[in-house]
Amino acid sequence: MHATASEIASQPELWRRAAAMAPVVAGLLPAPGEPAVAIGCGTSHHIARAYAGLREGKGLGTTDAVIASELSPHRGYERVLAVTRSGTTTEVLRCLEALTGTVSSVAVTAVADSPVAAAAGDIVVLDFADEQSVVQTRFATTTLALLRAHLGDRLDGTIADGEAALAQPLPVDPSEFEQFVFLAHGWAVGLADEAALKLREAASAWTEAYPAMEYRHGPISAAGPSTLVWAIGPVDPSVLADAAETGATIVAAGFDPMAELVLIQRTAVELAQARGLDPDRPKHLSRSVVLP
Repeated sequence: MHATASEIASQPELWRRAAAMAPVVAGLLPAPGEPAVAIGCGTSHHIARAYAGLREGKGLGTTDAVIASELSPHRGYERVLAVTRSGTTTEVLRCLEALTGTVSSVAVTAVADSPVAAAAGDIVVLDFADEQSVVQTRFATTTLALLRAHLGDRLDGTIADGEAALAQPLPVDPSEFEQFVFLAHGWAVGLADEAALKLREAASAWTEAYPAMEYRHGPISAAGPSTLVWAIGPVDPSVLADAAETGATIVAAGFDPMAELVLIQRTAVELAQARGLDPDRPKHLSRSVVLP
């Protein structure tokens, strides 16, 4: 079994562990009412976006999500939350170093002894969710499980959905499609971007992701019989109906968005294998981007 597949399968149990940690680390994470920003790169930025959407949607304070290299110096925050699996990503490290002494910071990472952990004011370590594979799966979702639990979400249903997403057959044979489109609404838009990234990384697939209502504003023109349109969380049925009229195949499993991502991660591994690719070692990628 590929390491990626094994790591995907471990997620529901890791979500339980992360949810149990939430009360212990609550004092390190942004408090209700604090203006906060979540930063990251790649997958970590997508998780930051999901967290920001959830936190602000619950009325817990203004929350932005920013790619680490693009944080504006003209915005004011009380807390910076950095997400980084390895703790070595150069852009995240530079961002935290530039903020030293001006704002409180906390890093969520899998590696306690890392440059980012040293640069952050506080750290939350999810070493039990670390990964061998280059393509991130379980660290990202376990981080989101921790943050969701901290925001007050009960994850029992999410975990049950995650277990179902591991047990059931894939809804489609991904090798039958040329284009993969992921649609979502609200906080799940970050997970739609993450879903697209998984197929792009693992299987070199043509993937796109959009807030669902935006799909008809141009992107639908590329859809056809070789397109798979996958809804992550609740999506306006009229959007899916319009996509179906193009000849595209529609998937709307109805799982919690985080569990839906598990099903998509499995699909990415399946597609990689069908294309003769190794999902553990995607082309042109490394575990972390470390710049000179």
